[in-house]
Amino acid sequence: MAFLTNFSLTFAAGAVGGLLNSLVVWYFGLQGINQWLGVQLAPALAPAFLYPRLVWGGIWGWLFLLPWGRGSRWRQGLVYSLLPTLVQLFYIFPYRLQKGLLGWELGMLTPALVLFFNAVWGLATAGWLALTTRNFSRS
Repeated sequence: MAFLTNFSLTFAAGAVGGLLNSLVVWYFGLQGINQWLGVQLAPALAPAFLYPRLVWGGIWGWLFLLPWGRGSRWRQGLVYSLLPTLVQLFYIFPYRLQKGLLGWELGMLTPALVLFFNAVWGLATAGWLALTTRNFSRS
Protein backbone atom coordinates (compact mmCIF):
# COMPACT_ATOMS: atom_id res chain seq x y z
CA MET A 1 0.00 0.00 0.00
CA ALA A 2 2.85 2.39 0.74
CA PHE A 3 4.21 1.99 -2.79
CA LEU A 4 0.81 2.79 -4.32
CA THR A 5 0.50 5.85 -2.10
CA ASN A 6 3.97 7.07 -3.07
CA PHE A 7 3.27 6.27 -6.72
CA SER A 8 0.14 8.44 -6.61
CA LEU A 9 1.75 11.25 -4.62
CA THR A 10 4.76 11.53 -6.92
CA PHE A 11 2.57 11.58 -10.03
CA ALA A 12 0.33 14.26 -8.54
CA ALA A 13 3.35 16.31 -7.44
CA GLY A 14 4.85 16.05 -10.93
CA ALA A 15 1.54 17.17 -12.45
CA VAL A 16 1.50 20.19 -10.13
CA GLY A 17 5.08 20.89 -11.23
CA GLY A 18 3.93 20.56 -14.85
CA LEU A 19 1.15 23.06 -14.22
CA LEU A 20 3.46 25.62 -12.63
CA ASN A 21 6.05 25.08 -15.36
CA SER A 22 3.36 25.61 -18.03
CA LEU A 23 2.10 28.77 -16.39
CA VAL A 24 5.63 30.20 -16.19
CA VAL A 25 6.36 29.33 -19.85
CA TRP A 26 3.06 30.91 -20.90
CA TYR A 27 3.57 34.00 -18.72
CA PHE A 28 7.09 34.59 -20.04
CA GLY A 29 5.70 34.36 -23.58
CA LEU A 30 2.76 36.62 -22.77
CA GLN A 31 5.00 39.29 -21.22
CA GLY A 32 7.46 39.12 -24.12
CA ILE A 33 10.35 37.96 -21.91
CA ASN A 34 11.18 35.06 -24.22
CA GLN A 35 11.06 37.34 -27.26
CA TRP A 36 13.21 39.94 -25.50
CA LEU A 37 15.78 37.18 -24.98
CA GLY A 38 15.57 36.32 -28.67
CA VAL A 39 13.63 33.07 -28.18
CA GLN A 40 10.51 32.51 -30.27
CA LEU A 41 8.51 30.66 -27.66
CA ALA A 42 5.09 32.06 -26.77
CA PRO A 43 2.51 29.28 -26.36
CA ALA A 44 -1.16 29.95 -25.87
CA LEU A 45 -2.62 28.75 -22.59
CA ALA A 46 -4.86 26.16 -24.20
CA PRO A 47 -5.72 22.53 -23.45
CA ALA A 48 -3.49 21.27 -26.30
CA PHE A 49 -0.53 22.99 -24.60
CA LEU A 50 -1.48 22.24 -21.02
CA TYR A 51 -2.75 18.65 -20.89
CA PRO A 52 0.35 16.86 -22.24
CA ARG A 53 2.57 18.91 -19.94
CA LEU A 54 0.50 17.90 -16.89
CA VAL A 55 0.64 14.22 -17.83
CA TRP A 56 4.36 14.26 -18.66
CA GLY A 57 5.04 16.29 -15.55
CA GLY A 58 3.35 13.53 -13.55
CA ILE A 59 5.30 10.81 -15.33
CA TRP A 60 8.58 12.65 -14.70
CA GLY A 61 7.46 12.97 -11.07
CA TRP A 62 8.00 9.23 -10.69
CA LEU A 63 11.73 9.99 -10.69
CA PHE A 64 11.21 10.87 -7.03
CA LEU A 65 10.51 7.16 -6.38
CA LEU A 66 14.10 6.26 -7.24
CA PRO A 67 16.05 4.93 -4.26
CA TRP A 68 19.14 7.01 -5.09
CA GLY A 69 19.39 10.72 -4.71
CA ARG A 70 17.97 10.88 -1.22
CA GLY A 71 18.64 14.03 0.73
CA SER A 72 17.31 17.48 0.11
CA ARG A 73 14.09 17.40 -1.91
CA TRP A 74 15.10 20.72 -3.48
CA ARG A 75 18.38 19.26 -4.72
CA GLN A 76 16.52 16.22 -6.00
CA GLY A 77 14.12 18.47 -7.89
CA LEU A 78 16.94 20.36 -9.56
CA VAL A 79 18.86 17.21 -10.45
CA TYR A 80 15.77 15.41 -11.72
CA SER A 81 14.80 18.45 -13.81
CA LEU A 82 17.89 17.82 -15.91
CA LEU A 83 16.36 14.66 -17.40
CA PRO A 84 13.32 16.30 -19.04
CA THR A 85 15.63 19.13 -20.09
CA LEU A 86 17.89 16.69 -21.93
CA VAL A 87 14.90 15.00 -23.58
CA GLN A 88 13.50 18.37 -24.69
CA LEU A 89 16.81 19.63 -26.08
CA PHE A 90 18.11 16.43 -27.69
CA TYR A 91 14.91 14.66 -28.77
CA ILE A 92 11.77 16.83 -28.75
CA PHE A 93 13.20 19.95 -30.43
CA PRO A 94 15.31 18.28 -33.11
CA TYR A 95 13.17 15.24 -33.98
CA ARG A 96 9.57 15.93 -32.97
CA LEU A 97 9.35 19.68 -33.58
CA GLN A 98 12.08 20.05 -36.22
CA LYS A 99 13.57 23.06 -34.39
CA GLY A 100 17.19 21.94 -34.55
CA LEU A 101 19.51 20.52 -31.96
CA LEU A 102 18.92 22.24 -28.61
CA GLY A 103 16.02 24.16 -30.19
CA TRP A 104 18.41 26.75 -31.58
CA GLU A 105 16.04 27.53 -34.45
CA LEU A 106 13.87 29.14 -31.77
CA GLY A 107 16.77 31.28 -30.55
CA MET A 108 20.25 30.84 -29.14
CA LEU A 109 19.10 31.17 -25.51
CA THR A 110 16.50 28.42 -25.90
CA PRO A 111 18.60 25.87 -23.95
CA ALA A 112 18.97 28.30 -21.03
CA LEU A 113 15.22 28.94 -20.91
CA VAL A 114 14.43 25.23 -21.12
CA LEU A 115 16.84 24.61 -18.25
CA PHE A 116 15.16 27.37 -16.22
CA PHE A 117 11.60 26.25 -17.01
CA ASN A 118 12.38 22.65 -16.10
CA ALA A 119 14.05 23.79 -12.88
CA VAL A 120 10.69 25.41 -12.07
CA TRP A 121 9.09 22.00 -12.63
CA GLY A 122 11.66 20.27 -10.40
CA LEU A 123 11.38 22.75 -7.56
CA ALA A 124 7.57 22.88 -7.71
CA THR A 125 7.39 19.09 -7.77
CA ALA A 126 9.80 18.78 -4.85
CA GLY A 127 7.93 21.44 -2.88
CA TRP A 128 4.52 19.89 -3.48
CA LEU A 129 5.84 16.44 -2.62
CA ALA A 130 7.45 17.73 0.59
CA LEU A 131 4.22 19.50 1.55
CA THR A 132 1.91 16.58 0.82
CA THR A 133 4.08 13.88 2.38
CA ARG A 134 4.50 15.99 5.53
CA ASN A 135 0.74 16.53 5.75
CA PHE A 136 -0.05 12.96 4.70
CA SER A 137 2.10 11.45 7.45
CA ARG A 138 0.22 13.47 10.09
CA SER A 139 -3.17 12.06 9.18
